[in-house]
Amino acid sequence: MIVDDPTARRRRWHWRTLDNAAGGLALDLGLYAVSAAFAAITALTSTLLPHRAWGAVAAVGYLLATLTVTAQLLLRRRSPTSRLTGLPARWAVTGLAWAATTLLPLAWQSIDRAGGRTDRAQEEVLVVEQAGNRLLEHGTPYLGPDAIAALPPGEQLMGYTPYQPGMAMFGLPRALLDTWWTDSRVWFAVGTALALALAVAALRDTRATAGQRRDAALLRGVQAATVLPICALTLATGGDDLPVLALCLLALAFAATDRPGRAGLAVGLAGALKLFAWPVALVLIVWGLTRRAGTRVAAGAIGLPVAALLPALLVDRDALTENVLRFPLGHGLVTSPAQSPFPGYLIASTLPAGRLIAAALLVAAGVAIAVRLARRPPRSAVAATLICGYGLLAAIALMPSTRFGYLLYPLALLTWAPALHRQTDTPATPVPDARPGRSTSA
Repeated sequence: MIVDDPTARRRRWHWRTLDNAAGGLALDLGLYAVSAAFAAITALTSTLLPHRAWGAVAAVGYLLATLTVTAQLLLRRRSPTSRLTGLPARWAVTGLAWAATTLLPLAWQSIDRAGGRTDRAQEEVLVVEQAGNRLLEHGTPYLGPDAIAALPPGEQLMGYTPYQPGMAMFGLPRALLDTWWTDSRVWFAVGTALALALAVAALRDTRATAGQRRDAALLRGVQAATVLPICALTLATGGDDLPVLALCLLALAFAATDRPGRAGLAVGLAGALKLFAWPVALVLIVWGLTRRAGTRVAAGAIGLPVAALLPALLVDRDALTENVLRFPLGHGLVTSPAQSPFPGYLIASTLPAGRLIAAALLVAAGVAIAVRLARRPPRSAVAATLICGYGLLAAIALMPSTRFGYLLYPLALLTWAPALHRQTDTPATPVPDARPGRSTSA
């Protein structure tokens, strides 16, 4: 029998105490209040016009959510058992907050852009839509190195599509019809919402054996993937990372409910969109091997990205290599604008041979994770999720070219992990009774 580390057990208890304070409403209040401040500061100070436009709308949405939770807390003091302060009500507030802070500014910017505004989308929106147009016309979303070199110097960066071929599917609606609802962000949002809904449904299928604790943890995980400002801002202004993240969360939800084949398919779809999903696929394959289901996981996790790559490889191999390998590794005709001041970027830009040092550190981190997987393979979806979260956090910190926005992956994954616990994974904890000084067992 494996005994928990007492320090780790105390850490979990402190986090659970904070998360459960006032039935979860205290942390809800903090989340929405801090988010409102972040959105307001973004609206006033950001140098990116789509971000400023998002902040102006989202600040109001977060403020309304803050006021709603404040009212819930006051009501809870007077009537602790009121349905307006329970978990279903918290789900409703989360849904309304996502609509007000993500979907509303997304639709607003898409409509403005369709009306002729050129400052209502980040560059990745244009890149994905151009990729969809190329896929429709030429059978590949990528321009070759010669075609990129022939572009004017100021346009060469926009000639790159540093995504996997499946991402171009989100650009196809715009290639067929030029209107606001064919904006690729709209379809990023649709894909994200669908994947998260499937993940919630998969985990709720087992709530009879998991109880209210999992439902509360599930809500917190959904909040991290939707109303957390780093996710809301990204989806409203750019958006390509959110369907990738949501599919990874869906894959881990399938793993938690013993559906390895579906887990492989979900993470394979994510891997067909972006390279960030490939480490998650590797960890899930190792998890599958511990359950004699590695082949079922790998069939989708590897098969779908390979199937997406093959047509582009057959049409123009050099174009594929230039876009998905040379450019992300810093060997393209132009350099990536992703230059957030994380350790990897600072080392690469300030030290002699800094790029080699940063690459060596990144490889060393990868080797350490590989050794961890080999010596102690994850036997639960929770363990797999934690490895993915901390592993991606290390990779983002050490990559020579990276963005603050990429932090949405580890933040959402680490918040998602508690929702994947089974009843047997954690001991029962006391549940407060409505009467003062009383408690019952969970």
